[in-house]
Amino acid sequence: MEQPNAGILLIAEPFLKDPNFMRTVVFLCDHQSEGSVGFVLNRRYNISLNDLIDLELDRIIPIYYGGPVQLDNIHFIHQRPDIIQGGTEIIKGVFWGGEFDEVVDLLKANLLGDDDIRFYIGYSGWGIGQLEEELSTNSWLTVKAVKQIIFHNKNEELWKDALDLMGKDYRIMKNFPIDPQLN
Repeated sequence: MEQPNAGILLIAEPFLKDPNFMRTVVFLCDHQSEGSVGFVLNRRYNISLNDLIDLELDRIIPIYYGGPVQLDNIHFIHQRPDIIQGGTEIIKGVFWGGEFDEVVDLLKANLLGDDDIRFYIGYSGWGIGQLEEELSTNSWLTVKAVKQIIFHNKNEELWKDALDLMGKDYRIMKNFPIDPQLN
């Protein structure tokens, strides 16, 4: 298990009941003494970016539910630092943020594909010591993040595929019921 740091995945343990995080994978982008910030990778939001911004595109740009904090903000993770300025590299080749107006122009010009960028409404946040407390109670499994999971295109499979990164000892968890009392 990895210590909390930018660039790790937080994989919800199979029986976590919190509706914000049940069977989710969170990409941790910032972890400092003041707290932590990450984005839920596998929960599509009920609206699209097109609903929020007039993009005049023929395709729908999905938004993901980044977490329950500040649902009035849009964040993005991308792998195109060659055309998006100002992002912070979290893991090799994966960046958080950048110039949003630039991104809108690139979308309008059809220069960004779904594999290049992901948008999140809100974020997952933890205050001082909160994430460490949740880790000590085994609410999360941790593993180094990889691009294939961050830009995974099947939300319903992402949690299980992230567990595969943990190794064979954790694969059995993929088949655990959400509520073991109902088994």
